[in-house]
Amino acid sequence: MGGLNYLIESTRTLTTTALDQGEKPAIITAISKYHMTEIARTILNDSMDVHAGRAIQLGPLNYIGHHYFGIPVAITVEGANILTRNLMIFGQGATRCHPYVLEEMEAAANPDQEQGAQAFDKLLFKHIGHATKNSVMGVVNALTGSLTNSAPVSGETAKYYRHLTRMSRALAVTTDVAMLSLGGELKRREMLSARLGDVLSHLYMASATLKRYEDEGRPSQDLPMVHYALQYCLAQCAKAFDGAFNNFPAKGVGRSLRALLFPLGMRYKMPSDKLLNQIAEQLMTPSAERDRWTHLCYVGEKADDPVAVMERAFTAMWACRDTEKALIKDGESQKNQW
Repeated sequence: MGGLNYLIESTRTLTTTALDQGEKPAIITAISKYHMTEIARTILNDSMDVHAGRAIQLGPLNYIGHHYFGIPVAITVEGANILTRNLMIFGQGATRCHPYVLEEMEAAANPDQEQGAQAFDKLLFKHIGHATKNSVMGVVNALTGSLTNSAPVSGETAKYYRHLTRMSRALAVTTDVAMLSLGGELKRREMLSARLGDVLSHLYMASATLKRYEDEGRPSQDLPMVHYALQYCLAQCAKAFDGAFNNFPAKGVGRSLRALLFPLGMRYKMPSDKLLNQIAEQLMTPSAERDRWTHLCYVGEKADDPVAVMERAFTAMWACRDTEKALIKDGESQKNQW
């Protein structure tokens, strides 16, 4: 819950910053809408587990139940999430985000055929050079574990910049091959399109996480959250690539892409239990960092506000933890003597 909240808050901050600056990022807003609501669904389900009966008995002290009921609204508004994932993110992104495809389409549609043909030929050669470079570097990245990629920073997050560059190149190569082999049918292959969109989405969210970490001064206390978010995104990229290669319409193409881009296998794993325990420990310890991570959580000023009641109980529990441990230890000692 902590790691995923850090991820979606990073995504929200970067996306709304772009909107505040007057940008109209259609692909980014589709990514944010889909993944933030899906992750929120996961977090709320986990929260229901934590709160148990308190979450299902609707009443004045239940601050989870109505949010849980509201999640289907968030999932459905502006089109069902399955539509956003299968058609919009990659379907639009493949053209809008590609450095050459949109211009190639415009050149092909030019009423002046001679001028259009000249422009198209120039773009086509650039496209071929771009694809060749990405393919070669994709192989190099696969064999070196991304060590040949540069990173704009040093420290514990440098490796993530390198891995994201590798994933970005792999997506570029896979997209070019998919568009070349499937053409207009690619958009109708919705499950394949959705998986490639998942890669694009998690590259964006991972980038948002790194930007937030840098913008906030690289606080060391945030590193467990950052590690979780980045490892989660890389694992989701690998999962999406694996599914795309396995389900490519032409099996030989999928196997060839896997051999080219991931010859040593998909080695990106979900965050470890050790990292999860570090995050849980931070969230269960009163601190300035915890307050900063939860700054958008509403705590009412009234004494009977349900969130305020829980927050006071949490603070009181922490204050008496040493006494409680001593009592438990003393009780066990007396029990053993008896």
